[in-house]
Amino acid sequence: MTTPDHQSPEPRPTAKDVIYRSPMALVAGVLLLALACWLGFDALVRGHGRTPWLALAALILAVPLVVAFTLRPAVFSGEDRLRVRNPFRSVTLPWGEVASLRSGYTNEVVANSGDKYQLWAIPVSLRARKKAARRQARVDAAARGGRSGGFGGLGLGGVLGGTGDDDGPTRAESDQIIADLRATAERRGPAGTAQGDVTVRWAYEVIAPAVAGAVLLVVLLAVG
Repeated sequence: MTTPDHQSPEPRPTAKDVIYRSPMALVAGVLLLALACWLGFDALVRGHGRTPWLALAALILAVPLVVAFTLRPAVFSGEDRLRVRNPFRSVTLPWGEVASLRSGYTNEVVANSGDKYQLWAIPVSLRARKKAARRQARVDAAARGGRSGGFGGLGLGGVLGGTGDDDGPTRAESDQIIADLRATAERRGPAGTAQGDVTVRWAYEVIAPAVAGAVLLVVLLAVG
């Protein structure tokens, strides 16, 4: 008989996934959906002849595409896996299957098999990257000036070289996110629970209505 003193330990709670999304894409998606619904429903209510049908077909086509490219993309970083939700498919990679994370003109994850998957939810901003590089250059220049005691040993090089633009991160946000994901991959990759196969699932809930709307629109235009 098991006594209360020898009860099995409670399972350790699983940490929640860290979710990365593009705030600008979310704002743009909401605005585009509001505009599409306003114009579409206005055409449905006030339109004549084929106009309501064309508006309906356009809505069935446009709404899933807007959702796919703005509201849907997200990256979920968990303890055992990286889940990438792109416009038309979702990819789940155990950390043990992540070979690398690359940041260039786009951000992407490379699996051990060599397959590459773009991270739509983490877009690259070249403007933010250049601003961060300028801040880093000023920080480095200020450090060199402080060590050398610029301006006759007064140590004013860093002070006089500073501007309001120095306040802020010295790495672009998307680059910092990729660095965090790399660190997680290195830390969790060898774990036994972070092994498995890469799985890919197509987003038929987005593809099907968009195709239906496109077919309906083509038919209406062809019939004239």
